[in-house]
Amino acid sequence: MLNTEHANFPRASFFRRLGAMIYDLLLAVAVYMIAGALGFGIFYGLHTMGIVSLGGYEHISDTLNHTPMYKGIYQLWLALWVCGFYALFWSKGGQTLGMRAWRLKVQHPNGQNLSFITACARVVWSLAGVGNLFILLNSDKLALQDKLTRSEVVVLSVEANQMRNWRGA
Repeated sequence: MLNTEHANFPRASFFRRLGAMIYDLLLAVAVYMIAGALGFGIFYGLHTMGIVSLGGYEHISDTLNHTPMYKGIYQLWLALWVCGFYALFWSKGGQTLGMRAWRLKVQHPNGQNLSFITACARVVWSLAGVGNLFILLNSDKLALQDKLTRSEVVVLSVEANQMRNWRGA
């Protein structure tokens, strides 16, 4: 099996990253919807058991949207699921599904995968994708999240991308 850990792959351009981001946005929306349904179901179950009240509202969705505490918890729940999606994929194999389609991999410069904590920091520093604009400002093709987490996004060869599995190189 081809070992991609020590191979020297070129860094990804802004437009290649953008392609993967658009693909992954569709997946992130799906994760968001599933997390929303789960969160709604959990809140419904808590209401049915009498643990939380509707706070004067007739419907659970009204309570979640208009009660500041519940709304904040629900939004945090959704954000954690979407951020967890990226962090888990980046830490386990270095690729989301969109990155795999565009033959991209996030890694440390020595080829090692990110830890889950580093991947979480990368999610935060990416600023919902805006951190990638930093690539346009410098020639080293490093985004804000790359610089702050000491990582890089590289373009894998066709062979290296085909040989990868979800547990790493």
